[in-house]
Amino acid sequence: MVSTTHIDAERVVEIDRYRVLVEPPRADLLALVDVAAQVADVPLATINLITDTEQHQIATTGFDASICAREDSMCNLVLQEKAPVIVPDASQDPRFKDNPFVTGEIGDVRFYATHQLRTPSGVVIGTLCVFDTEPRELGDDQEEALVKLADRVVDLLELELRTRELTRAIAELEEKRRELERSNEVLTAFAGQVAHDLRNPLSAVRMSLELLEDQMASPELDADTLAYVAARANSGAERMQSLIDDLLAYARVGGQMKREPVDLGALVADVRADLAVQLSEADLVVEDLPTVEGDSVQLRAVLQNLIANSAKFVPHGQRPRIEVRGRAAGDVWRIEVVDHGLGVPAEDRERVFAPLARAHEDVDGHGIGLATVRRIIDAHRGRIGIEETPGGGATVWVELPR
Repeated sequence: MVSTTHIDAERVVEIDRYRVLVEPPRADLLALVDVAAQVADVPLATINLITDTEQHQIATTGFDASICAREDSMCNLVLQEKAPVIVPDASQDPRFKDNPFVTGEIGDVRFYATHQLRTPSGVVIGTLCVFDTEPRELGDDQEEALVKLADRVVDLLELELRTRELTRAIAELEEKRRELERSNEVLTAFAGQVAHDLRNPLSAVRMSLELLEDQMASPELDADTLAYVAARANSGAERMQSLIDDLLAYARVGGQMKREPVDLGALVADVRADLAVQLSEADLVVEDLPTVEGDSVQLRAVLQNLIANSAKFVPHGQRPRIEVRGRAAGDVWRIEVVDHGLGVPAEDRERVFAPLARAHEDVDGHGIGLATVRRIIDAHRGRIGIEETPGGGATVWVELPR
């Protein structure tokens, strides 16, 4: 047997879906309750919704709507009756004669007729009620009309709900359409940039192969020339492979991501070992770093990229100085990778996170590293940005949820 508490909880959920308790009285419901009073030939009618604690009159005719305690509600006493309840004189009915709506404490109801409001899922949420301060009868046709009008109340509630859901779905689809347009524009620009960056090493490879063909057709092969041409072709192929690898790394981010506690201090130690060659001439200071929740492989890629950039973007002949530190900042962990190198101009600090964007053309790179870093941080529901280091250089900060 289903408990009363469970039934009440279901009813509250259904009523909340319709949102009629938090919005002004609806014109369509006011019109319908007015029709109910006319059909029953009574001066008073109301649509009641009954929660676990209260009765809400959401549309009335002949009097002002109000809210009362559920135990004072007449309709609550017969809420689960599937057939209409018709009471010629409530003061003579044992169920209602002591009710405050009958005794004069709240009202002076005599004639009383009600029928339940049942949703398509079978949950009774309230009643359509007509009444009078004088005893009277209700004819069969009027009783049948009361049932039909109660069904129309639910139809109107459902129609408004479906309209609201459809409106929300259309808005979401429109937003996705706009996002798709933006994505296509970015993809088009991205493809153009990739084609441009691949064209240069591809041209070098083709030129080298043409030279190789010329040498092979020559009656006298020159070993030094062959070695030079082969080295040029191999170098171009390596540059293309490196770019393709970076592109694939960028595309993979945001797919399957494992969430677990990640010790950033341990990750930086691993990164330091991996970048031993690049950091051989650098001063790297690592302060205490927190343990965060995220994907250790992806967060390691973030730290490796940022630290490698700090070691790379320095004036010629200058020894890189890098600090990595972290601290709690409200509801986030703030991680900073600080360098004292070339820095990033203010106007480029957002642009450098776009795929293939570069702030310093004279430094080797594909411009995909920071774009990948941003995708990883976005996938972790975090933020990333760049500030100027006091005295010169760049401070890249990352914020991750605590």
